[in-house]
Amino acid sequence: MNSTSGSKETNIEDLRSQVKKQLARELGESSAQSREYVQFRKDNLPAHYSLYERCAKAFGSVVSIAAGKDAEVIQKDLDTAHLHCSPSDVLSLALFAPFIVFFTSLVFTVVVPVIFGNALSFYFFLFSIIMGFLTYVPLRNMPSFLAQRHRQLASNQMVLCIFYIVTFMRHTPNLELALEFAAEHIGAPLSFDLKKVLWDVETQKYRSVSESLDMYLIQWREDAREFIESLHLIMSSLYETSNDRRITSLDKSLEVMLEETYEKMLHFAQNLKSPMTMLHMLGIVLPVLGLVILPLAVSFFDTHWTVIASMYNILLPAGVFYLGKKILSMRPTGYGQTEASPIADTASFSSLRFNALLIFFFLFFIGISPLLIHLLSPGFDVDIGTFSLLGYVDVDGVLRGPFGLGAGILSLAVTLSFGLGAGYFFYGRAKNLIQMRNRTKQLELEFASALFQLGNRIGDGVPVELAFGRVAEVMDGTHAGAFFHKVAVNIQRLGMGVEEALFHEKHGIVREFPSNLIESSMKVLVESAKKGPQEASKALMSMSNYIKEMHRVDERLKDLLSDVLSSMKSQVNFLLPTIAGIVIGITSMITTVLGALQAQSDEFSGVGGAGATVPGMDFGLGIPTFYFQIIIGLYVVQVTYILSYMINGVENGVDPVSEDWIRGKGLLLATTLYVCISFAIILVFNVIAGQIITVG
Repeated sequence: MNSTSGSKETNIEDLRSQVKKQLARELGESSAQSREYVQFRKDNLPAHYSLYERCAKAFGSVVSIAAGKDAEVIQKDLDTAHLHCSPSDVLSLALFAPFIVFFTSLVFTVVVPVIFGNALSFYFFLFSIIMGFLTYVPLRNMPSFLAQRHRQLASNQMVLCIFYIVTFMRHTPNLELALEFAAEHIGAPLSFDLKKVLWDVETQKYRSVSESLDMYLIQWREDAREFIESLHLIMSSLYETSNDRRITSLDKSLEVMLEETYEKMLHFAQNLKSPMTMLHMLGIVLPVLGLVILPLAVSFFDTHWTVIASMYNILLPAGVFYLGKKILSMRPTGYGQTEASPIADTASFSSLRFNALLIFFFLFFIGISPLLIHLLSPGFDVDIGTFSLLGYVDVDGVLRGPFGLGAGILSLAVTLSFGLGAGYFFYGRAKNLIQMRNRTKQLELEFASALFQLGNRIGDGVPVELAFGRVAEVMDGTHAGAFFHKVAVNIQRLGMGVEEALFHEKHGIVREFPSNLIESSMKVLVESAKKGPQEASKALMSMSNYIKEMHRVDERLKDLLSDVLSSMKSQVNFLLPTIAGIVIGITSMITTVLGALQAQSDEFSGVGGAGATVPGMDFGLGIPTFYFQIIIGLYVVQVTYILSYMINGVENGVDPVSEDWIRGKGLLLATTLYVCISFAIILVFNVIAGQIITVG
């Protein structure tokens, strides 16, 4: 009887699988899925996941490549990241997309040198090959990278997930409802995983929530055993005969998760310090130090400016950003930190964007004015003493330049256009929100103590509606006291309930403090209060302990990374713009001196006499200060942008407001300091060089 029943179920499953495959072949994969599931994935998966999925499918539809022995590994990563494409699609994208990058890079490297008077060299051909190869590596590893990032981001939310499940199951021992409650109150990607667990039960892929959850936990065997152990303790609590033993099992699950997570975070912070320092030295410090000898190298060797630009404005920033993003993806975020919602694109931000573009184009056209003047009037120039505005030099019938002091100084406006334009936009977008952000962070520091007192009041029998006012009186003068006072005002004066006072669309107090931590704490209070004051009191006590533990871990993490952070901040604020500005001044002086020596050498070799001792000696013209300054100036802007992103990632995790604030301040400060130092040193060194040349 059982074998017959099992055989029927197997036949039904085989038939269902065949029908799905047939529909996928005839109508496309998305058509074989329900409309609800398509919308479900669209609402929960990040946009860049869908973009990668579409690109992989597009290349896979043109050329199909067998994945071979790697198919199983790639498919596992695709399933983890919830990507609906095949290993063959992944390999097709990884192999053929680099050819597009190669030919695009090749065209660019041919066109630019030809326009600026330099034929295609072996270097540019090699550069195109390198760009194509460097594109292959991240595309080939993209499923692994997305899967690893998905696992890491999900693991960051596991403590909070266990807390929500335990909090709900304290008063309602129902695993399905507890998972649904946790999925609603935590963010992606773990919320997507939990919803997928429930979805598989609704679509009858698995018979029960326990079975679906067990199948999901298989992927965490190597990375998060404590998560599996905690969920198994939670599931085992459903079979306890007494309520006390059930509560003990639930508390044990949360204790296991906290202890193991704290230990893993300490090891992670210790292991993170070394790669961050290495990336900092190899990707930033050494290239900056290389700027010191670069002026001599480009002056004595016939090096075109596009060669330096390809290294300092494409390869180095791309490599540093890729490695930095890869390292930051492993950062254990989400532990008691502030997470703001994405900054809305309002009318004021549109105006801000317009002003930023206006600043950019105004300064940019001032910066490239020497090229525009030469293009409109090739022979035009203005001499001021020994210096000139444009300073184009005739080399074998071709005008090279601009080598003039005026052109070098005007080029600083190009750097200002990028640095000030972007800095103004990011700074302006964050300055109206940073005060709220700082106030929210201060509230979070006080929130653990406030929740503990609120839980005590409720546990003593004070109604939840009155407890807010009592705690507000005790904590008067603090941010937490002000928060609770506003809640009490909504309840007493506006006649709202606790949930409405906290989460009302217009008057809800949580809206004034954009913090996931505060929002989730109040949601736990509202949900647990439905089961009685004692359950609400216990939930608040647990939340208070959770916040204290996570704050302790977060502070320890910052302490371990303080050396790296201080070094990165000093690079952004002082060292990088200062060194780069000095290098530009030295390069300008060397270019001026070598240009004069070259002219004198040509003159002496032509007339003989004393100059006959150096006939035909070629010092080289080097790279015009105009181009060299733009290259190094853009490098300063790019590295400042990347360092600001990394500083925020290490210090604050995911926080768009702080990221814009740090990025805006960094770009404005670094660009202004660099331009001021460059302007002063270019002017001073060229005056000194002019006097030496005149005396000589």
